[in-house]
Amino acid sequence: MSQVRAAALADLALDRPLSVNLHGTRVALVRVGEQVHAVEDVCGHQGGPLSEGRLNGARLACPWHGWMYDVRTGQCLFPQRGGPVASYPVRIAGDEVWVDLP
Repeated sequence: MSQVRAAALADLALDRPLSVNLHGTRVALVRVGEQVHAVEDVCGHQGGPLSEGRLNGARLACPWHGWMYDVRTGQCLFPQRGGPVASYPVRIAGDEVWVDLP
């Protein structure tokens, strides 16, 4: 794993995803309360940009067809047959957000 600086904490608005490209990997950063989560920014259904979706608590809905993911784990919540998206560990150091990529 390699730690990559992803953003400044100030760049993350509460409950609004931010898309970042980390060494060729599209990642959606999501701030839920005091927690920051990082998931793959590509819906498992048809590749929609999750960072453009609506966030409700820890649930992020794809803007294309409404598939819903838990930003804490990447698990697909709706529909139940959907597969997960990748989830990445996040570390906050001072005012910077760091993501561990494989």
